[in-house]
Amino acid sequence: METAAFDYELPEERIAQHPLTERDSARLLVDRGVGAAPDHRIVRDLPELLEPGDLLVLNTTRVLPARLHLRKATGGAAEVLLLEQVDGTGDEGTTVWEALVRPSRKLPPGTELRPPGGADDLVVTTGADLGEGRRHVTLRADGDLLAALERHGEMPLPPYITAPLDDPERYQTVFSRQPGSAAAPTAGLHLTPEVLARLDERGVRRAEVELVVGLGTFRPIATDTVEDHVMHSEQYRVPAETAEACEATRAAGGRVVAVGTTAVRALESAAVRAEPQGRTDLFITPGYEWRVVDRLLTNFHLPRSSLLVMIEAFVGPRWRELYAEALTEGYRFLSFGDAMLLTRAGGAGGGSTA
Repeated sequence: METAAFDYELPEERIAQHPLTERDSARLLVDRGVGAAPDHRIVRDLPELLEPGDLLVLNTTRVLPARLHLRKATGGAAEVLLLEQVDGTGDEGTTVWEALVRPSRKLPPGTELRPPGGADDLVVTTGADLGEGRRHVTLRADGDLLAALERHGEMPLPPYITAPLDDPERYQTVFSRQPGSAAAPTAGLHLTPEVLARLDERGVRRAEVELVVGLGTFRPIATDTVEDHVMHSEQYRVPAETAEACEATRAAGGRVVAVGTTAVRALESAAVRAEPQGRTDLFITPGYEWRVVDRLLTNFHLPRSSLLVMIEAFVGPRWRELYAEALTEGYRFLSFGDAMLLTRAGGAGGGSTA
């Protein structure tokens, strides 16, 4: 399958640069199936669009202030974007991470980097080259590492967002817990405590998963064919109570509603691999045999992305009609943009699993 089949024209002015003042005021394009025009609602209406007995599944990962602007001893600038911790705390309080490092070629292994201005409470030492700009780096903090990252790091907004973020919490979901991700599970950014409370009143139950968002989620497809794209693996965890809730919901005729593609990958990975936690490089492509997810709340995704491939696997080629409708109607796209509520198309088949 050619990657060009997942291209579409996205005008720059349609890329949302700022989150809305009220999270749940984002517009919501509601898919009504083949041959039916979608409804135009807002996220605040979500409780009316789900049914008692449905199950809403949230990814509770929290974004680290993972982008570090650092300096070499010579004064040269460097940027380190932490992707994932790969080794625990060592004898000297050090941790090893996979990271994107720039300019990678000018930072040989053993180069020490520090925050500008003479701060010495965080030292980043470059390590092995992993290819594609990725490196191992060792972090040594004076005291708590997360506190040091809070002092010196910034939210790792995607490169297509060029406006500053006034409140870092707007790049966190209201239900986030364990810090570790290099990007937000952005569909969850729309939900508020009020919407969640109304879902409770409606009889929609909730369950949690964790997928640590890293390069596997946001790395674009650079190959000519979809099948040649290599997904980087990410950590996931599906608690036993979540798996049981999904099974019970579907057995009772309810629907499992995933909030975001990362929740989808966690749920489907656990089902495909028959492992409640671990690492996944699951690449969901058209023809995939869905095990768990029935409906999906998701944002609008970049052209030629693995996430858009997943959307076609979920609803079929009518994603083009939905995206065209959203563009015509002035919806805002990507991380701080508006959302869709999709219903999975019927059918089964093969699929790319890992």
